[in-house]
Amino acid sequence: MTQEKWGQLRQRLLKTVGQNNYRTWIEPLEFETLQDGVAVFKVPTTFMGNYVNQNFSDLILYELSTSGETVQRVSFHVAANSTARPVEDRVAAPVKSSERPAPMETAETTSGLAEALQAAPLDSRFTFETFVVGKPNELAHAAARRVSEGGVVTFNPLVLYGGVGLGKTHLMHAIAWELRAQKPELNVLYLSAEQFMYRFVQALRERKMMDFKHLFRSVDVLMVDDVQFIAGKDSTQEEFFHTFNALVDQNKQIIISADRAPGEIKDLEDRVRSRLQCGLVVDLHPTDYELRLGILQSKLLQYSGSYPDLQVADGVLEFLAHRISTNVRVLEGALTRLFAFASLVGREIDMELTQDCLADVLRASERKISIEEIQRKVSDYYNIRFSDIIGPKRVRSYARPRQVAMYLCKNLTSRSLPEIGRRFGGRDHTTVMHGVRRIEELKVTDGQIAEDVEMLRRALEA
Repeated sequence: MTQEKWGQLRQRLLKTVGQNNYRTWIEPLEFETLQDGVAVFKVPTTFMGNYVNQNFSDLILYELSTSGETVQRVSFHVAANSTARPVEDRVAAPVKSSERPAPMETAETTSGLAEALQAAPLDSRFTFETFVVGKPNELAHAAARRVSEGGVVTFNPLVLYGGVGLGKTHLMHAIAWELRAQKPELNVLYLSAEQFMYRFVQALRERKMMDFKHLFRSVDVLMVDDVQFIAGKDSTQEEFFHTFNALVDQNKQIIISADRAPGEIKDLEDRVRSRLQCGLVVDLHPTDYELRLGILQSKLLQYSGSYPDLQVADGVLEFLAHRISTNVRVLEGALTRLFAFASLVGREIDMELTQDCLADVLRASERKISIEEIQRKVSDYYNIRFSDIIGPKRVRSYARPRQVAMYLCKNLTSRSLPEIGRRFGGRDHTTVMHGVRRIEELKVTDGQIAEDVEMLRRALEA
């Protein structure tokens, strides 16, 4: 196969893999020989050879075969002056630091890599002033505040974890803003785990690993968001591990966020996992009703300046806080849409407009809690049998939990009263109505019933 034919094949690969993948992984390949059914390519680094072999070798083999070449496999080896073994011999093994080709020393450390790393993409909206504190996130907020003081490192690393839309990235940005304001002399670097991996690969490809190591190990505060994205990427994890150790040895602060606890991140190396667990690991719990309502009230104050003539009817914020319970971003987005819609049509934000404007959001956020789930949760809570909660016995020790379960079914599901009655041993819908009304009355006069209902609601919505 000629170089000209390889050039034609590369253009076909460009259309298949896309511009970014082509530039990063295909363009640096140099065709060397095709002999005895083996197509041999030169690669700049062992890491690149491993990656191309794992992700693009089948595609390259297919293109070679369809172009008329007799080829059974492809092989990659590092360009001249390297003694590394052929790449395919250790495809499944992690790339060790000692196996990488020696990086080219350079006197200029202010390369494009450095410029890109210094431009931390911080959102001006994400500050401590705009972060609404509640019981589910008060520990995470307190820990973030302590770190943002920039004093003596008391826990290292600080790991913030939790589901989508619970405030991890908001706290990370808030820490960075506060450090930049209070300690401008500190070198604070914030980036995502994906950016860390990209810069690492870029440094390998351009043979600027010394620049990479210098940049990351000279920071005073390193902040890495969504660290779960490096799981399963052996070489990136290895470099992250060494960077982590170097900064800890210098008593530099490290702040990490993830979508789950370090011990639960699949394919994360044990040594990386143990390093993350050696500091303060803080869980941002799912928001409760009070916190969601506080967030909406805070956003309402912000919008009042932009929409001074718009009025929000009583009960609208409470309705949204109750119905949209999984994701704060969706909750805030719903309020933004409401204000925009109301300003365009010139109407008050009342319940009718809210339900019309947010019909799709409310449908998507509709609770998927079943009647049986509620019945079982209530029977466990009151330590009675499931059969008793749906059975005919009317003694108070069974009747009150049964009414609580009916009340929760009415409020947490979209089932009709007759259907709820049928699931409670074939009871009439008027019995359900009576039970719901009775619990509503007791919530006002009986503190224990009010607490029971709230505890059960939180457990079911968690």
